[in-house]
Amino acid sequence: MRLNRQELLNQDVTALLRCRRCPRMQSTPVSGGAIVSDVMIIGQAPGPREPVLQRPFAHTAGRTLFRWFEEFCGMNEAAIRSKIYFAAVCRCFPGKNSGGTDRVPAPDEIRNCLSWMNNEIRILHPRLIIPVGRLAIVQFIDCTKLEKVIGRKFRVERAGHRFDVIPLPHPSGASPWHKIPPGKELTQRALKLIARHPAVCELNN
Repeated sequence: MRLNRQELLNQDVTALLRCRRCPRMQSTPVSGGAIVSDVMIIGQAPGPREPVLQRPFAHTAGRTLFRWFEEFCGMNEAAIRSKIYFAAVCRCFPGKNSGGTDRVPAPDEIRNCLSWMNNEIRILHPRLIIPVGRLAIVQFIDCTKLEKVIGRKFRVERAGHRFDVIPLPHPSGASPWHKIPPGKELTQRALKLIARHPAVCELNN
């Protein structure tokens, strides 16, 4: 019997949560749950709070991200978490550098983890993917500078499926990019594109 999207995604998330491929990672995988959706949000990697709270975008960056969506798309955090599938380039917390900043995942860790995202794209056949932050953006399009890609929509093919990509800057408080020109205006333009996208409009119906 052929499994439907929900059954396939349930299996995927169950397997994901058991993954231990990357021994340098400092947590087990974080998942937003098996939410069948035509929209995916792709983050970079969990921070130290997300494994404790067991959900993506659980701290300050998440509050900014959800505030953006509420302002431009009319959806609060609970609605977004229940209607959009959350993924990430890496699903485990990479740990800290010696300087105290979050460690950037190594290329082998990224390769290991991207197989989960590719499988989720094959299962969900999303119409819109929203990569958040440069590490997520470059998995789909070239990004030499944020100002060249934020505020634009791209048509991308990955994992045998074509979909729209509307990138967002990372909402981290450590980065001022989305708070000052031209980043502020470009971020608003991107959020307006997301709000007008048919896949997002249908989430509000």
